[in-house]
Amino acid sequence: MITKVFKSKISDEIALVAINANGSVNGQPLKIAGIMEIVVGPTGKYGYIHFDDAVSLLRMEEMQVSEVAVRLHNFADLEKVNSILQEKLGTIKNEKNNPIFEIHTWEKLSPFYSIASMIDMMSLFIQVILIGIVLVSIMNVMIMAVYERTKEIGAISAMGTLPSKIRLMFLFEGLFLGVFGSIIGIIISFIAIFIVNISRLTVAFGRNSNILLQPEVSFSQVSFTALIVIVVAIVAVIEPAFKASKLEPIEALRQN
Repeated sequence: MITKVFKSKISDEIALVAINANGSVNGQPLKIAGIMEIVVGPTGKYGYIHFDDAVSLLRMEEMQVSEVAVRLHNFADLEKVNSILQEKLGTIKNEKNNPIFEIHTWEKLSPFYSIASMIDMMSLFIQVILIGIVLVSIMNVMIMAVYERTKEIGAISAMGTLPSKIRLMFLFEGLFLGVFGSIIGIIISFIAIFIVNISRLTVAFGRNSNILLQPEVSFSQVSFTALIVIVVAIVAVIEPAFKASKLEPIEALRQN
């Protein structure tokens, strides 16, 4: 079978050229038996041939298997299955004491894993930038709150409010900003994910295939992100809180 990117029809004859294990080049004419919409590959220029045809093309004396792919129903079992195969097959060696079998996960064989790693690094970089924006924004809001409420701070300080309680007031304000901001952000993100999933949006991948966007987030990711936002909000309000608690009541009441 062959993909549509070759622009060929069923029963058309094509010539395949391959290099066998000895390094010699061999070619063989084959007929197209079927057309497939998508075959795995960055450009879609991939196809399937019968095992017997592959043996003839590579000039094998007998049928040989050089690679076996194991497909898992549950991706979470990848490391577990890999460990079992390494234990059972990785210890089998030849007369030269070299391992007979090489066992690799898709992460080591697939070129897309490096792309996925780069995307993860970009996501981490974006998260760091967003955390910095949250830190600066909340700090700016709280500093402005101290300046705008200087007289109020001076008044409650003159009434006998301890500096520690004034600090706690601003710390709790920052905490509530982080908590309510996280809740609102989580709600908006879930709504956005729901809209993308029901919209069935696709992005072009290669020349003849599209990838369906199906974003999802786990509870652990949401909890960790919310915790970071809350901690950053508290850290951002520490300096304004101490600044407010150190205001002298008389000087604060005299300010316009």
